[in-house]
Formats: sequence, C-alpha cells, structure tokens
Amino acid sequence: MSERGVWVQKWRVPIGFVVAGLYLFFARPRPTTLVLGGAIALVGVLIRAWAAGHIVKNDRLATTGPYAHTRNPLYFGSFLIACGFALIASPWFLIAVAVFWAMVYGPTIRREREHVSALYPDAYAEWARHVPSFVPRPLPWRDGNEGEASPFDLGLYLRHREWQAGLVYVVAMAWLYFRMVRGF
Repeated sequence: MSERGVWVQKWRVPIGFVVAGLYLFFARPRPTTLVLGGAIALVGVLIRAWAAGHIVKNDRLATTGPYAHTRNPLYFGSFLIACGFALIASPWFLIAVAVFWAMVYGPTIRREREHVSALYPDAYAEWARHVPSFVPRPLPWRDGNEGEASPFDLGLYLRHREWQAGLVYVVAMAWLYFRMVRGF
C-alpha cells in the first residue's frame, strides 16, 4: 500500500467526524432541502443496515441482499448519507462530496477489491462480472446457488453496530431541524 493509501486508510474516519462536526455547526437548512436531503440520507442509512446484516468479513463472500445489487453497498449507503446531508446544507456541497469520495473512497474500494478477490478468486471474478462496483443494478444478480442465499441476519447487524448510523442520523436530523426552526 502506498504512503498516501496508508494515510487515507488511517485518517478518513477521523477527518469525516471533524467535517461532520463543522457541518452541523455551520449548516443552514431550509424546509425543502431538509426533507429531500433527509430522505436521501435515510435511504443510505437503510442500505447500510441491510448490508451489515449480510456481510461476514473474511469468512465468506457476501453476494446476497444488497450485495446482489452492488459490490460496495456500505460505501454506496455512506455516499447517499453524505449526499443527503450535503444537499441539506447547499446543493453546491454535492460537488465537494463527489470530489472527496473519488479521492478518498476510490482508492479504498480498489484496495478492498484486491483483498477480497485474493480471498475468493473464482467466486469474486464471477460476481464482479455481473454486479457493478458502486452504482447498484436495479435487479439482483442470482449466482445459481439461490438455495444458499443468506437472509438478513439481525445478529450480524447488531455485531457490526450499524444501528449507530441510524442513531447518528436521527440526532443529526433533529439538530438540523432545531437549527432551521430557531434560525441560528
């Protein structure tokens, strides 16, 4: 991994928290952007929750549920969350989100692809031929082993602590609503 890659891997989450804090302090939501952006972010939270209930990291290749639509549903969900909250602040912030995503998460997705394809070379190659890396396909891909498809597992969802994203969403939306109503 390159020096930049190591730096990005180490600092992407802490920097994200700092940016989120600044955002919550400076955001000036309006009713339309709060509703539309909030809905987009909520879809992202739900996609992340769905994905967390299907993934068993480094144990088996997840190809069911949201992983039958996109190879990176956790990142796609996070992207929707970021876009939703950016829209609440200003539609212009969407450009910053897209640039940030390309610079930070593009390399992260590539590194993870290399790791997972090394763990499951044949299965990954077949899955990658049918399922896009980021933007979901409308209909789920079926790998022919539908009897082996794993259903959503609440235990996995809880173990991955994805409920925290939902909690953060609710608190952030309440804060933004309060800022909008109070006008500060």
